[in-house]
Amino acid sequence: MLERIRAQSEPWDFIIIGGGATGVGVAVDAATRGYRTLLLEQHDFGKGTSSRSTKLVHGGVRYLEQGNLSLVMEALKERGILRRNAPHLVRELPFVVPTYKWWESPFYGIGLKIYQVLAGKHGFGPSQFLSRKETLERLPNINSEGLRGGVLYYDGQFDDARLLSNLVTTAAEQGATLLN
Repeated sequence: MLERIRAQSEPWDFIIIGGGATGVGVAVDAATRGYRTLLLEQHDFGKGTSSRSTKLVHGGVRYLEQGNLSLVMEALKERGILRRNAPHLVRELPFVVPTYKWWESPFYGIGLKIYQVLAGKHGFGPSQFLSRKETLERLPNINSEGLRGGVLYYDGQFDDARLLSNLVTTAAEQGATLLN
């Protein structure tokens, strides 16, 4: 690899420092556009924040409550792209929101139904209301005192280490030089 760097007669178009998800993603983007790209990582690829992520590939459900629909739509679109491009790395993940007050089931239920509609073709599964019994079956260790029920919805989870490995391979295949 060092010989390849020494043999480089033209200057690099891009030198990227950091081999986490962002740095490697930039390397893929630059290399696929035909730029001479060098990525340098001090340790293993993904050693930093990429290795400590939540591994959730969600559609921005928390922004729905804030009314930031454009951010929700953007997150859902990006989730759909990742799911389309790397279906082997993304899987659906069910979540249960327990409800204790009378207004929580309709509040969360309607919000998550809106989220499901916004997701459209990028959705993972339908949200649904759960009885108290169904909620306790899914969350047996939850505080049952005052529990009224719950709302089930789906988001996604991905294998971030495999995704990063795939991105490193893609960057190299596209002509980028990656050193760690």
